[in-house]
Amino acid sequence: MKIYTCKDRLEDIMTCIYDAWVEALRIGHNQIQVKKEPVFQQTMFDEYIHVDGDAEKAEKVIRSIRRDISDEAYLDVYYATLSAEEDALQAIYNFLRVGFAVGCRVLDYYTNPHVMRILELRRKVGNESHHFREFARFQSLNGKVYVCHLEPKSDVIMLVGRHFADRMPSEYWMIIDDTRKTACVHPKDGTNYLRYLTDAEFKTLRKTEEYEDEYTDMWKTFFHAVGIKERENYICQRNLFPIWKRKHAVEFKD
Repeated sequence: MKIYTCKDRLEDIMTCIYDAWVEALRIGHNQIQVKKEPVFQQTMFDEYIHVDGDAEKAEKVIRSIRRDISDEAYLDVYYATLSAEEDALQAIYNFLRVGFAVGCRVLDYYTNPHVMRILELRRKVGNESHHFREFARFQSLNGKVYVCHLEPKSDVIMLVGRHFADRMPSEYWMIIDDTRKTACVHPKDGTNYLRYLTDAEFKTLRKTEEYEDEYTDMWKTFFHAVGIKERENYICQRNLFPIWKRKHAVEFKD
């Protein structure tokens, strides 16, 4: 078995699929697996092949999916690339095997386990993105830049950023993924872009959570003021706003 591995980035993922597919045409798809890095425990008798991103190869894969299957199928694949699930990359590969065989009809194959898995991954990533749009808390730095820290399981900050680009188009802001050390940066009246942070940049940006302004205090006051003591239900609250998502929510900080 040949196992192709790559970093958890769109360009690397698509390149990994390209190289694995080329080899599969020679030895068969059943002799190929694909995984995101890091691979914590390698098997003894399999060959592991690391793949670096190649823009040209990645573009070929994306273009083929959109042309030979459909734009909607590519959107499903794109969401799956953002997933933190261990089998996400293999799920994409398996879905594409079906998709390239049957074309745009693939999304109607609800009984096919590979199609169902890719739709499940899209749903999970979409739900997490929706949750973090609600849970994002921005802090103002001298009234000039707004900074938000998140720690999502899936790589959803660009999806979250798309939401706020419509709502704060004329503000400087950034959404930082503390887990992946990446940032969705929005220039004033500009377009969002993804920035991979250096250790020094990330260390500096982590300090932004120590800043507080009048709006931070107002939000905390509002949060506690609207609560009705007789109707407190911490179990329901944790279902709607899980503890692991509260780390950067100012209203839960002392």
